Formats: sequence, structure tokens, C-alpha cells
Amino acid sequence: MGAVCNHDSYFVQKLDAFGVMGLLPEQKITAALRMFAYGAYADQVDEIARMGKSTILESLMRFFSVIESIYIAEYLRRPTNMDLERLLKKGEMRGFPGMIGSIDYMHWTWKNCPSAWQGAYGDRKGSKMFNNVLQRNAPKVTYYVNGHKYNGPYYLADGIYPKWETFVKTVPRPRSAKKKHFASYQEGCRKDVEHYFGILQARWAIVRGAARMFDLESLQSIMMTCIILHNMIVEDEYDYDVVDKYEPYTMKNSRTQIYCAHDTTEEPV
Repeated sequence: MGAVCNHDSYFVQKLDAFGVMGLLPEQKITAALRMFAYGAYADQVDEIARMGKSTILESLMRFFSVIESIYIAEYLRRPTNMDLERLLKKGEMRGFPGMIGSIDYMHWTWKNCPSAWQGAYGDRKGSKMFNNVLQRNAPKVTYYVNGHKYNGPYYLADGIYPKWETFVKTVPRPRSAKKKHFASYQEGCRKDVEHYFGILQARWAIVRGAARMFDLESLQSIMMTCIILHNMIVEDEYDYDVVDKYEPYTMKNSRTQIYCAHDTTEEPV
């Protein structure tokens, strides 16, 4: 609240035209957060916040704009070396050394998608140019698979992407046990990435229902604020010292290890 008030004087309590103290910053920010977190309409918040509908909507949009202006550089920054090391370690634990993400969920950050590179320069030349761009901007990664050394990271992708060395795609219609095993793991990792939007919907109900605003700038501010505040919560709650553990085939096991019982045995609950 202090950062918001310092950035935008709209949220600071001021005297109105009659010399009466206006709305508190707690009222304006609480009204915006209730609409943001619970998906409530302005009519559902006015009695709680004791504010008019138009003032609630103005507070909501100003809140989005302020959060985006203050924290976008910190919470929507590019990954640091520490972040990339953690992502690479998680990918290796899941069976994909050198993997830095899923390309399916990164369209919104791209100015030119891979299909545009392919269409403009052809498959072979487009692949080479895109790989050069990725290598210049990506971290230096070396990993081994089946005794072979590979340089450079890669993304997981589905069947709509071109056959480039920077994309590791699933196996369509796998028949052998080896290909079925690979397709299961590859699709499982991609599905984990795609579930992140479901986490945003569960945490911020404003993006779960129909769009509240009618212009693209407002919708973009809503989504950016969702991601920024989500990253704030992750940074506050994430334990960077804990060792991540992944159970293979958790949905197929009769007993999925979630945590160990607090008794004398080591049996998982």
C-alpha cells in the first residue's frame, strides 16, 4: 500500500471539494483486491468498501497500472543464472537434461514466432537462424544423452512446430514401449507447464470468468498484474534450499508419497 500510494497520489486520502476527508487508501486497494482475487463485481463490493461503482472501477484499473509500473522490472525480468540453473536441474531430474522450458506457453513473449522464421527463410535456413539467435541469448549448456555430448539448451514442443534441433517434440502415435515411455514423459512435462495458467485462474478469479473490460490494454494489464503478484507470492513462499523430488508414475502407484508420517516409522503416508 505504501508503494502504491507513493507512486500514484490517487490512492492517498485527500480533502474533497467540501473540505471532508475522502476515501482511505485501504478502501480503494481492498476493493480492487476483492474484485481481483474473488472475481467479484463492483456491485458486490460497494457495500463492503462504502464506495461508488465508478470509483471502484477506477480504483481497480489504477491499481493494475500502478502494480505493473512499479514491479514489472523486478518480477517480470529475464531469468538470472541462478534461475536457469534451477530450471535445468529440475528438467534433468524429470529426465530432460538441457531443457529450459516448454515453447507452447511462450507465445506472448515472441515478436516473431518459429513458423514465421520457417515461412520467411525456409525450413533449413530458418532453423539455422533461429538456433543462432537462441544460442546468443541462451545460457551455455552442455549435457550428455546415451554417451553423446550436446551443446545448447532446447524447448519441449508439440507436433505443430518445425523439426528443429532446438525443439524436442513428442512422438506421434508411438508403438514401441521405448517411444511410448518417451512420449509419456515429454507430454507430462509439457502439461505441467500448461497447468500454470490454471494456477493463475485458481489464485486470481478475475481471469476465470468472462472478461470485465472491453479494450486490449485493460485486459493486458489484468494479466500482467496476475503474473506479477503470482511471482511475488512464489518468491515469498518458495523454499530455495529444499530438494525437489519427483515420483515416477505417481498416478499409477497405489501409494503416492506426499510426505512422511510423523511417527517412528519411515513409511510414507
